[in-house]
Amino acid sequence: MRTYLLKRILLMIPTLFGITVITFTIVRLAPGDPAAMRLGSAASGGMVDQQMAKAIIEKTRVEFGLDKPIYVQYGMWVAKIATLDFGRSYKDNRPVTEKIIERLPITLQLNIIALFLTYLLAIPLGIFSATHQGTTADKVTTVALFVLYSLPSFWVATVLILFVGGGDFLHWFPISGISALDADKLGNWDWFKDRVWHLVLPVFCLTYGSLAYVSRQMRAGMLETIRQDYIRTARAKGLSEKAVIYRHALRNSLIPIVTLLGFLLPAMLGGSVIIESIFTIPGMGLLGFEAILSRDYPVVMAISTIAAFLTLIGLLLSDLMYALVNPTISLEAE
Repeated sequence: MRTYLLKRILLMIPTLFGITVITFTIVRLAPGDPAAMRLGSAASGGMVDQQMAKAIIEKTRVEFGLDKPIYVQYGMWVAKIATLDFGRSYKDNRPVTEKIIERLPITLQLNIIALFLTYLLAIPLGIFSATHQGTTADKVTTVALFVLYSLPSFWVATVLILFVGGGDFLHWFPISGISALDADKLGNWDWFKDRVWHLVLPVFCLTYGSLAYVSRQMRAGMLETIRQDYIRTARAKGLSEKAVIYRHALRNSLIPIVTLLGFLLPAMLGGSVIIESIFTIPGMGLLGFEAILSRDYPVVMAISTIAAFLTLIGLLLSDLMYALVNPTISLEAE
């Protein structure tokens, strides 16, 4: 186990390096000058003289090192990352780390709740569907989940806003932000209820698609497992169906679900650009989207690098969880 972990950790270093090189190059070669965009409308004429605007842009480029060759810029960026310094935002000159720490708790709230609900519902739903294969209940569940998986989240969010968010019909749920404007004046219980009420619609939009996909994966894994010889042997010994399913089949059926966990860490950090934008939630997804539009390279690179690192960590954790779910899997096997 230790040898395997050491090999994987050492392999993560060149992999992460390659990801950062590719990401940095793509981001810097994208059209648009962050210095000019930071100056904004003043540089486009009207508020300042064009010659003065040009001088300000050149000064800004020098200040942020944008006048240097791209490989020099990359070296400067790596040197800062080595000290866990993601630099300052081009947009407002705030430390990138500060902006991420400010937005991260909001995104984690949304995604942890959505993840918990997804697995809480998907695993028993997948087990039920697999153990009742071919029945009316299985067919209805399959069709319903297929429909849910096919619905785009932005369309569902729009429909929910229209029908239950005060659009043209009911006004049951708030559709903007994660809390009321005066939430800081509320008591603990009232604050909690207000936060939950604000999260209902965005959490639903983040959950239903994942629920449909994970439950189908769980169903497929369970169907494959219950057809194995050792399951037939367990039944032949007279074990109850409940003991066969939950004591013998469930553990091996979780292997496909464990694979999905490897991609959940970066997803939890990155947030959902579409859902956060529609519901005006100031999370990581909206931060990344705004950074791309404004060519805020330090923020884009910080989010991309952390997401890449968490992806590698997630894949490592999923491999380790294989061994926990199924002890017959050897991580040291060639």
